[in-house]
Amino acid sequence: MGHLDLPGGTAIERYSVAIKELPSEDRPRERLLSYGPQALSLAELLAIVLRTGTRERSALSLGEALIAEHRGLGGLARASVHDLATLKGVGIVKAIQVAACVELGKRLAATCDEERPVIRSPQDAARLVMPDLRFERQECFHTVLLDTKGRVMRQQTVTIGSLDASIVHPREVFAGAVAARAASLLVAHNHPSGDPTPSAEDRAVTTRLVEAGHILGIELVDHLVIGDGRWTSMKQQGLM
Repeated sequence: MGHLDLPGGTAIERYSVAIKELPSEDRPRERLLSYGPQALSLAELLAIVLRTGTRERSALSLGEALIAEHRGLGGLARASVHDLATLKGVGIVKAIQVAACVELGKRLAATCDEERPVIRSPQDAARLVMPDLRFERQECFHTVLLDTKGRVMRQQTVTIGSLDASIVHPREVFAGAVAARAASLLVAHNHPSGDPTPSAEDRAVTTRLVEAGHILGIELVDHLVIGDGRWTSMKQQGLM
């Protein structure tokens, strides 16, 4: 039981019904068993992950509060463990549980039927890197190394921070490709704003990397700019 403040300073008591007090057919775990996880709301799924609530809030109420606090699933995916833990009743342990589930979702979204994904188009590349980059709150610059058949050899983060020529240096970008004897590589970075429109700095960095690739004999096949569910291929746009 808690309090809800109303305009004028009036307070009324608010009740949060414990999940065990709900009819069995309305409890998240029982509903999942009966109808499958796809039938549950986001708050119900979070309640299962959180497992327990507090004296003031049920696990379901905590799940609803987390969604409201972070403005939906996208906000939860962007939140750090410490961000999640700041909500009263969540704490570090529950925050870790939520963060682990979010990361499992990201990794599942990045999986491919083939053990080694093949990059045949910008769409293939976007599907590969989108789960890792779309929710990052800082700019992250990734490289994807490819063999002679376009199969992914390795992915790695080269830099984290604002994208500029002094940070994204060809030496760091191509070092892994040279060591792995990659035939080519593609690069990708995110715009935390969610807008994947390439900036002037994005174009300058791309031009520099293309020139370095020509010298090393390792082709830069594309540079993707990742937004929130959207992306831009520099190659498709004729910018490289």
